[in-house]
Amino acid sequence: MAESNHIYHCINVQQFSRAFLEELSDLADKIRAIAKTKAGMEYLGSTLNHKRAMLYFVQPSTRTFLSFYSACQVLGIKCAEVRDPKTSSEVKGESEEDTVRTFSSYFDLIIMRHPRANFAEKIANLLDETARPVPVINAGSGKDQHPTQALLDIYTLRRSFAHRDGIDHKSIAFVGDLKRGRTVRSLAGLLTRFEGVKQYFVAPPEFQIGQDILDYLDEQGAEYEIVEDFESVIPKVDAIYMTRLQDEWDAVDNTNAVIDIDKYSFQERHLSLLKADGVILHPLPRRKEIAVEVDKDPRAGYWRQVRNGMWIRVALIAKIFRRAENILQYYLTNNL
Repeated sequence: MAESNHIYHCINVQQFSRAFLEELSDLADKIRAIAKTKAGMEYLGSTLNHKRAMLYFVQPSTRTFLSFYSACQVLGIKCAEVRDPKTSSEVKGESEEDTVRTFSSYFDLIIMRHPRANFAEKIANLLDETARPVPVINAGSGKDQHPTQALLDIYTLRRSFAHRDGIDHKSIAFVGDLKRGRTVRSLAGLLTRFEGVKQYFVAPPEFQIGQDILDYLDEQGAEYEIVEDFESVIPKVDAIYMTRLQDEWDAVDNTNAVIDIDKYSFQERHLSLLKADGVILHPLPRRKEIAVEVDKDPRAGYWRQVRNGMWIRVALIAKIFRRAENILQYYLTNNL
C-alpha cells in the first residue's frame, strides 16, 4: 500500500476518491492488527507523540469527541479541548475566527465541530493564508457535512460485506429524519464512489432527503428510490441505516412536523424480514428508532460502527501527517 492519496484538510466527502477510501480502510485494518500487542501499541503511541491537537467542539457531542480524543491518544498526540465557548475569549467579543486562529499558534491539528454550515471550510481557508497553517478536520459542520462519520460508515460497510465482494452492487436504505441528518447527506454522496449501489430514502415527505442530494446523485448516475413504506423496503436491502429525529434544528427550521416513530423504527419483528447477511447501522445516539431487543442480533452493526470510528480516525490522522508508509513498514517488518 503506497501512500499515494494524500490529504491535508478533511472538510467534506467530495474530496474523497474511491482509491482514497480503499487505502484509508486498508491502513485502518493494519493499525488494528498492530494495536493487538503491547509492542504495537507502544510503536503507535510514538508515531506522533511530538504533535498537539485542539478539539474545538462547540456543538454537543459525545461519540465523535471521544472517538477523536482516543484516536489522538493511540498515536501519542497530546490533546486540549474547548467544548463551551463561554470559557473562551468569545465571551469578551472575540470572533470565532480569531479564536480558532489563536489555536493554530499552539497546536498542530484542529479538530472542530460547529453548528454553522461551511465553518470548517472557512477556517481551513483562513489558516492556509497564515504564517503557520495547520490541518483542519471537520467533525460536523451545520446540517450539511460530517465527513469522518461517512468515512467510518464506509469502513463499517466494507468490513460487513468483506465476504460478499465489498460495497459494490449493494442496496442501502436510509430511514428517518433524512432532511436534516448530516450523516445521511454525507454517506449518500460517498456511496456514489462505488459501482451499482442503490439507495432507498425512507421517510415521510416532511423529512425526506434534500433535493440537492438527489441532484448530486443524478449527476453521478446513481440509482435511488424515494419511499414512505419502511417494511416494504427491508427485504430488498443489504444494509439499513437508521436515524433519529433531528429536533435540535426545529427552532432553526421552524419545523412543527412530527414523525410517526412506529412507522420509521426497526422492531424485533423486522429481523425476520432482513436478509440473513444484512446489517443494521445507526450513527447514534438512538432514541426509539431501534428496539433494544435488536441489539443481540449479529446483524446489529451500530456498536461495531462506533469502534470502527476510532480506528478510521486514527488512520485519517496518520495520513494527514504522512505516517502511513511508516506504519505499513512496521506491519510488514513484524509479519502481522
